[in-house]
Amino acid sequence: MFTPRYVKHSKLLLRHGQKYLRYKKDVLADAEREDIQSSIDGLSEALRARNADEIKSHSAALDGKLHKLTPVTWEAHWRENCEVILVAIIVAVGIRSYFLQPFKIPTGSMQPTLNGIIGHPRSEPAPNVVQQVAEFFILGRNYIDVVAKEDDRVVQIVPKKFGFFFTFSRIECGRRSYLVYCPPETLKADFRVTPGSMYKRGDIIARGAVDTGDQVFVDKFSYNFVKPSRGDVFVFRTTDVAGIPSDPQSGAPFYIKRLTGLPSDNMQIDPPRLLINGEPPEGLGFSRVMAAEEGSGYRGYAATGMYMTDPTQTYTVPPAHYFAMGDNSYNSYDSRYWGAVPEENLVGRGLLVYWPFNRHWGLIR
Repeated sequence: MFTPRYVKHSKLLLRHGQKYLRYKKDVLADAEREDIQSSIDGLSEALRARNADEIKSHSAALDGKLHKLTPVTWEAHWRENCEVILVAIIVAVGIRSYFLQPFKIPTGSMQPTLNGIIGHPRSEPAPNVVQQVAEFFILGRNYIDVVAKEDDRVVQIVPKKFGFFFTFSRIECGRRSYLVYCPPETLKADFRVTPGSMYKRGDIIARGAVDTGDQVFVDKFSYNFVKPSRGDVFVFRTTDVAGIPSDPQSGAPFYIKRLTGLPSDNMQIDPPRLLINGEPPEGLGFSRVMAAEEGSGYRGYAATGMYMTDPTQTYTVPPAHYFAMGDNSYNSYDSRYWGAVPEENLVGRGLLVYWPFNRHWGLIR
């Protein structure tokens, strides 16, 4: 802790010189090898004697000789930087592939446990730029303001994806088009922008705030060693699931739901309760949905879909399959419609919300 910096530097230089000699002893000329060894011996003696002037003098001499024999070139700098970047990429890919994967909640099927993308129409203008920037980084909120530039009619709304997390929409009208940072589903559901809508010049097409969906880390590691548990919030692929079409560009979509049924479980819905093998399941995730308390956002479980349309209808989960349901049961397209999820489709357990920093931030329950 109290060793002078020049002494620490000299000791490191001494080790570097000794290592260089070991590596290069078969290619160095005798005179070069003896010259470096002489400088190493001199620096070692100065360090033992604790002579500051001698240490600095021998250190500078050894450093100069090593630089002369191993000049640093621009190619070496580029190679070193590229190696660092490559290692960082490999580590990131490894973590994403085997341990943690980021996932964005796109829909409201798990609300209010997890938020999807939510639109908030408003007539007043957006706040100042400073507040907008702060709200974006803290709350994941952005503002949109689309005003008709002339009398026009909406023909179609086309999604435009940029990267993994950014979904825009192009509102294509008969005469003009408008690019807006908001997915088509949110424009239709929250801002009531649909094909066929008519607007006069100066009319507001879509104005307000859009809250991004919760962004979560998915634990891809633990399911390799332990079986999925009832009550887990889990992510799965929808590959080969009848009723869920694949995207032509990105393939089968990923879904996030709550794992309600294990293999061989007998499922039944008696609103607002969910019954598994004749009994309500235990756990916070289930109890708050079934409580359906006013103001909580939870409305209970709805008997709907193809497999449990009334309290008398039951569904038995096939072997090596899992039953998935959204906490927002009245607005969730889940296993009630298309059946259980094959075990091989499971990706992992939803671990935590890492952004935005709203009330959901932290571990997922």
